[in-house]
Amino acid sequence: MSVPPPVSTPVPVSPSAPAAASVPSAVSGEPKPPTQADLLDFVRRTAADAELIASLPLDPEGRTWVRLEGPGGSEAWLIGWPPGTGTGWHDHAESVGAFLAAAGELKENSLAARLPADGWKTLELTEEIDRQRKLPAGTGRAFGRHHVHEVLNESTEEHAISVHAYYPPLPRIRRYSRTGQILRLEHVERPEDWQ
Repeated sequence: MSVPPPVSTPVPVSPSAPAAASVPSAVSGEPKPPTQADLLDFVRRTAADAELIASLPLDPEGRTWVRLEGPGGSEAWLIGWPPGTGTGWHDHAESVGAFLAAAGELKENSLAARLPADGWKTLELTEEIDRQRKLPAGTGRAFGRHHVHEVLNESTEEHAISVHAYYPPLPRIRRYSRTGQILRLEHVERPEDWQ
């Protein structure tokens, strides 16, 4: 997920679903960071909060969102998707994450390969790298570092709403353009660009 330029002002919101507890590390006494499974559990429980989902302001033209309190210091978002909107190709750099459709249906196109983290502007992708999945309401997924994907609401009539969580909080988002099997790094966004 990437966070688009605001259509509405992001507002911190704490979901009523309890955040996943951090587990103290036996070695240091410090809380362990949330895992992909913890983040998926969080987005699943948060999406089940009907009052929170209904509170998201929806705009017919552009995506809207509010920031949530994620588990263990993670970054979390509740996002509204008007019909026909999407993110474009992007990754979340070093963060792991999870997202789940709370209402409507989303489609995810992703690449089944880990790309080099840095040092490239254009890559030629192999033929069998593409993956697609439909995410109807109640369906989600977790992903690892450097996961490249795009998320779309292909409906022509219905908004979709989703919950997303990332750990560590997003250090940057790399945006790509794609023509056939050519993936090109277009620009890098930093947290100050979307908060």
